[in-house]
Amino acid sequence: MTVTVAVDVMGGDIGIDVTIPAALDLLALDSEVNLILVGSQDLIEQKLKRLRFQFSPRLLIQHASEVVSMDEAPALVLKKKKDSSMRVAINLVKEGRAHACVSAGNTGALMATARFVLKMMPGIERPAIATKMPSIKGHVYVLDLGANVDCDAEHLQQFGIMGSTLCSAIEGIERPTVGLLNIGHEAIKGGEVIKHAAQLLAISPINFYGNIEGDDIFRGTVNVVVCDGFVGNVVLKTSEGLAWMLSQMIKNEFKKNIFTRLAAIIAMPVLNSFRKKVDHRRYNGASLLGLRGLVVKSHGGADAYAFRNALQYAVSEYRNNIIERIEATINSIQLPKHP
Repeated sequence: MTVTVAVDVMGGDIGIDVTIPAALDLLALDSEVNLILVGSQDLIEQKLKRLRFQFSPRLLIQHASEVVSMDEAPALVLKKKKDSSMRVAINLVKEGRAHACVSAGNTGALMATARFVLKMMPGIERPAIATKMPSIKGHVYVLDLGANVDCDAEHLQQFGIMGSTLCSAIEGIERPTVGLLNIGHEAIKGGEVIKHAAQLLAISPINFYGNIEGDDIFRGTVNVVVCDGFVGNVVLKTSEGLAWMLSQMIKNEFKKNIFTRLAAIIAMPVLNSFRKKVDHRRYNGASLLGLRGLVVKSHGGADAYAFRNALQYAVSEYRNNIIERIEATINSIQLPKHP
């Protein structure tokens, strides 16, 4: 299945030095992917020339005269930067010229712009950021990761339904288990919003496991974890920091003396396997679920390997009909309306 992805090559902490090499890697890996590089045409052409890229009909350039910086206010970006690489890339999805958009840019601006341009699916009130995190059983999907700091019970119910549909489509699991992140497994634990959300999730057409705690994420207790954006973002950044700390501690221990260095040589296959499993770059690429179009957010500091993974994730979402599946699920049930 041929897929066209619009790439905001100017977004992120590094920009074209990461996004364009990642795009060229994907072109070489997947012959059924077409890319539209969105940004300054001059800068893009200069970078392609330095990389000695030969012309390909599968790679197009769409000029955009403005760039969204990582610290700009979303409202101002939405109002004043209508020709930013981020906005133009999202417009390509709206116009049907691209099947998905990927950006490493300002998260708030990306969310606000995507919501304004693409609109929300009927029955979904707020978009949610969803991505994979490593667990002892492989990985787990977690949402929301920062789009919504404050959520009502109905929003968490919608996140659970979208997350379940996403996991089922990508992983091929017929009825993935969905857990609600809480401070305890018991039904009496948590605030009123969490208690009400648990009740709504329990009557939803998903395989609701019940409440889970933070350690359940990494135990792989469930396939999908639901939480509000404040908690989810803290969980994500904490897990990335923990993985980095463990890697550094192990490295420092093996460097202590000649004997530990020899032990490191023997243990190298195990160490490399561990590093690969906890490498957050493998899981780069977060879905903005609930929109009427595919938008994937890459980590702002992603390197070329991580950004390529975000591009591949967007391709996978389109090939697995994520939008259509979520819409079909939402249309098949009657969700409570938020007052």
